[in-house]
Amino acid sequence: MEILLLIFGVLAIILLVKMIKIVPQQEAWILENLGKFDRVLEPGLTIIIPIVQNIAYKHTLKEQAIDVHAQTAISQDNVTLSIDGVLYVKIVDPVAASYGVSNPYYAISQLAQTTMRSEIGKLKLDKTFEERETLNRNIVEAIDKETQDWGCKCIRYEIKDIEPPATI
Repeated sequence: MEILLLIFGVLAIILLVKMIKIVPQQEAWILENLGKFDRVLEPGLTIIIPIVQNIAYKHTLKEQAIDVHAQTAISQDNVTLSIDGVLYVKIVDPVAASYGVSNPYYAISQLAQTTMRSEIGKLKLDKTFEERETLNRNIVEAIDKETQDWGCKCIRYEIKDIEPPATI
């Protein structure tokens, strides 16, 4: 009888631990009820029903820095440049970030790369060095417009390095 009581006590403690969730500050957790979106858990203490409800996604609401790897871009005067940068983004809508795109940070990084190539293609080589601020602003505007459906906001973009070919 004592063994049975001990087993029941241990199971009750495990169940209680599974029920109580503490969401940290500057985070938002997505709660699903039987696999369907239920609500966004705000920071603080929350009690959930194990097995029926589960935490599907956890998002930080802090600004994140994403390294945009070096890539080649062709300027308007057909010069191949190597460009890399840093993108600063923030999740503003955790539901859209969860269900609008499978991996928001990867998708934004890819979008930043293609947008950067597109913006470089509009400028001549000598203008790319002079127009760095304009390039950054145009890239942020383009990314911010495209990522609204993903629940993300592009704060800023910084070009780290522009390397022209060694022959120039």
